[in-house]
Amino acid sequence: MPPPTLTRRDLNRATLARQLLLQRSPLSIIEAVEQVAGLQAQIPNPPYIGLWTRLETFQRDDLTRLMEARQIVRAAMMRSTLHLVTAEDHQRWRSTLQAALVRALGAFFGQRGKGLDIEALVEAAREYLEAEPRSTGDLSKRLLEVQPGRDKDALAYAVRAYLPLVQVPPGGTWGTGSAATYTTARAWLGGDPQPDDVRELLWRYLRAFGPASVKDFQFWSGLVKMGDVIEPLKNELVIYRDEQGRELLDLPGMPLPGGDAPAPLRFIPEYDNLLIAHDDRTRVLADEDYSKVFLSAGRVLGTILVDGFVSGIWKVGREKKAATLVIEPFRPLAPDDRAGLAAEGERLLHFIEDKATDYTVRFGGS
Repeated sequence: MPPPTLTRRDLNRATLARQLLLQRSPLSIIEAVEQVAGLQAQIPNPPYIGLWTRLETFQRDDLTRLMEARQIVRAAMMRSTLHLVTAEDHQRWRSTLQAALVRALGAFFGQRGKGLDIEALVEAAREYLEAEPRSTGDLSKRLLEVQPGRDKDALAYAVRAYLPLVQVPPGGTWGTGSAATYTTARAWLGGDPQPDDVRELLWRYLRAFGPASVKDFQFWSGLVKMGDVIEPLKNELVIYRDEQGRELLDLPGMPLPGGDAPAPLRFIPEYDNLLIAHDDRTRVLADEDYSKVFLSAGRVLGTILVDGFVSGIWKVGREKKAATLVIEPFRPLAPDDRAGLAAEGERLLHFIEDKATDYTVRFGGS
């Protein structure tokens, strides 16, 4: 009997449910970060907004305190990009993702990253960063003493690829910008990451983003050539097909709300994994809208969801005490959706700009 077929709307609703976007969740911050398999955190503020849009109650200081308490960490993880993950997930996943980080070193630096004495660099960096948290700039200077004449950025990136590092608060917390210092995961979390386990990582991915293909998992994780690794695991999984006939994997018993399930209006922050976790993103973002959201230099704009799909972008501006949220829909909105976005947008604006005294939500062109 052929596998059941899931429509694009079916996949949309399944993903939104697992990403806590069909209704705001009562989960704790730790539980939510585990459920969504981490929050992409290339810049500090978006993960806070991502949790605000997903949880029934969320206060910025609560997440910051968890980072200070070493229960949530900011580190290079999936796709070799910075993520917020729980300390336990960092220790479970970092070794599995090692190959993706090493591959990114070659992709970003090419010849500049070749021929490095990795063992010497890692040993010097470990000693240097465990003595005191340091910035990437300071680390690069130290590494140039170990291997003079090499590209300083490649040296620092090589260490990040081979030595598990975490950012030390206040780096990575709300409003701190890009400045950060690093130490080793061993020093910050009290031990080295566990041996790698692709099965664990795949299971957690499907729990957060399934049903999904092997290519989707590779795109999210940054790992490659996973087909042969995953093939023996399929007898533990449920198999579906999408409307194009592609094979999709899922965990038994996971929710499939169906394409007719109602989806609320939502504001999604920049770089959110909802848009970056699948090779085929059409379950949330139409192909014709891709270039409106994904800009040059890897920037991913904040978006609005209408009926579960990306239907526009948003941004916040501040001038003195006046804060403005601008919504730019890709197509005309129904009156109810426009009113709902204005109300939800005002709540978001108060969350982001809590020190402002004047708040305005407007639609692009108005």
